[in-house]
Amino acid sequence: MNNPVSPSWRLGLFSLFLWLVLPANLSWAVPMLNDPKGFGDIPWGSPLAARDDLEVQRAGAHITEYRSKNGKMTFADVEMTSILYVAFDDQFARVTIRYQGESVHKHVLDFLETRYGALQRIPGQMTRGLNQQYTWRGSDTEITLTYQASTERGFIFIDSRSLAPRFNDDLTDSAE
Repeated sequence: MNNPVSPSWRLGLFSLFLWLVLPANLSWAVPMLNDPKGFGDIPWGSPLAARDDLEVQRAGAHITEYRSKNGKMTFADVEMTSILYVAFDDQFARVTIRYQGESVHKHVLDFLETRYGALQRIPGQMTRGLNQQYTWRGSDTEITLTYQASTERGFIFIDSRSLAPRFNDDLTDSAE
């Protein structure tokens, strides 16, 4: 029997399916220039409990979140909603930054591109959407920026590439 559906038509249908199913704002990591190997003056793996400029915000069995005692919550020379320093077994492993507003988002994105490398904007790639995500990956550090346009909220995760995977291990261990 002769099949009336041509291979090119099948490929087109499959492509349409992928386009509908996959999110429109997929993120590819940009190779990071100038890996900071920490955040501010704190290198990855440093013991945060010994620092007198940070105070415990929340403590768990393995994960402890800290805030600056002086209330300093600026990043990229702009006021942030919050900045948390996160340690796993008292080793500095992550910074979580939250911010609000489209103008702050544009400023932060420009800052990250200038300092860590320009985004590779591919023709047809969505750069303005309801949810945007960008990632810079260095040898020791990974920075991920997520922005929700509908609420104008942004999140930046600055992670130690060697220590941050331990957060996932802790989730797995605590789920048993």
